[in-house]
Amino acid sequence: MLKVIVVDDEPLARKGMLIRLAEFSQLEVIAECSNGEQAISCIKELEPDLVFLDVEMPGLDGFAVLKQLQTANISLPYIVFVTAYDHYAYNAFEVNALDYVLKPVEPERLRQTVEKVIKLHQAQDTQKHKGQLAEAVAKLTGDETDNILHRLDNAQPVVNDRFPDAISIKDSGEITRVPVTAIEWVDAAGDYMCIHTKDGQTHILRRTMKELEQELDPRLFVRVHRSAIVNVQTIAKLQMLANGEHQLMLTNGQAVKVSRSYKDRVKQVFNQ
Repeated sequence: MLKVIVVDDEPLARKGMLIRLAEFSQLEVIAECSNGEQAISCIKELEPDLVFLDVEMPGLDGFAVLKQLQTANISLPYIVFVTAYDHYAYNAFEVNALDYVLKPVEPERLRQTVEKVIKLHQAQDTQKHKGQLAEAVAKLTGDETDNILHRLDNAQPVVNDRFPDAISIKDSGEITRVPVTAIEWVDAAGDYMCIHTKDGQTHILRRTMKELEQELDPRLFVRVHRSAIVNVQTIAKLQMLANGEHQLMLTNGQAVKVSRSYKDRVKQVFNQ
């Protein structure tokens, strides 16, 4: 539900607006104000989603209320101006009001305005949740946030559940098929990847870290540094060093540095 404040210096006008707004199940009126000073105070304290703001009020009129809120850098709710004079409409949009309704308020015109607000709010809320989801997946997988948002917008899977069972590595005219489960950790060496396997071998792969990371299941591998990926099943412990940095100790005794930007992702491994 959207939290609503009604601001009007005329008691009958406020009562009429409250009666009409009660017909909308998506709205909850949390306060009514009789002047501009009260409106500013309530908006600061209650943080409403929507304000029906009378233009013509003694003292601070509706435009002055909005300008004071903007000057104070207060997060603005949706603003719908309420006025008896149509010529205020242009000024309403000049100060970024979402809409305006004329007194006496007609039910159909009010319905159109409320639907407009709800539609905009739902669109912004959906986008906000998409952004939060994309950030969470990006931290988990190392993928770019923009790529994840693109897949969300196109109804594509956010995380690819189908990862190869093996990595093919070309070397001196030969192609070696390295099972993914045999990989202990990977580190970058210039333009190459060094893939270290459980049998003690190191395979050289000409590919970027980002490309390789996208082929590895994020449930089994974690990026710990811009130049290192580790198989989570080989992690023995996470150590904090004297200089405040972190490193992983693998079951084979190998120490792998953890960069600050990937520290939270590594800690998630220990919380699973």
